[in-house]
Amino acid sequence: MISKSRQSKGAAVVFFVIRLYLGYTFLSAGLGKLMSGNFDASGFVRGALARLEAGVIQSWWGDFLETVVLPNAGIFSFLVMWGETLVGLALLLGAFTGFAALMGILMNISFLLSGAFTQNLIMIVLAIVLLIGGSNAGRFGIDNWIMPSLRSKDHNKRARNSKRQLI
Repeated sequence: MISKSRQSKGAAVVFFVIRLYLGYTFLSAGLGKLMSGNFDASGFVRGALARLEAGVIQSWWGDFLETVVLPNAGIFSFLVMWGETLVGLALLLGAFTGFAALMGILMNISFLLSGAFTQNLIMIVLAIVLLIGGSNAGRFGIDNWIMPSLRSKDHNKRARNSKRQLI
C-alpha cells in the first residue's frame, strides 16, 4: 500500500492538498510573528513552565526550557519565526518536501511537549503522511524538477568515485 502511494497520481493529489494546508498553516503562523515585529518566545516558554507545575509537561522538558530556551529566548524566537516561515514556503512550493515536513514535525513536537495541544498533533500526523509519500509528495511542486537533478548529480559522483576505486 505504501509503495502504491509513492507512485499513484491520485495519492500525489492528496499529498498536494495536505502540503498546501500545512504550508499555509506554517507560513501564516511564521509571517504573523515576523510582521508583528514583537514576537518573543519567552512568553510561550513561561506558559509552558507554568504547565510544568501543573504536571502537564515532562520535567526533563521543563528543565530544557528553563535552562536552555528561556535564557536564549531571542535566538529561539528567531528560529521559530523563520522556521515556520521557511517550512511553510517549502511546503507550499513543494521544494525539499520531505525535509520541510521533518522540520515541521520537529517544531510541532517541541510545541506539543510544551503543552500546546491545539492542532500540533494533527499537523504531526499530516507531515508524517507526507514523509510516507516520499518523492510523490512533491510531485506537483518544485521537487519534480529539483530531485531528479540532485539524484543524477549524486549518481554521477558515485560513478566517478567507483571508477577511481577500480584504478
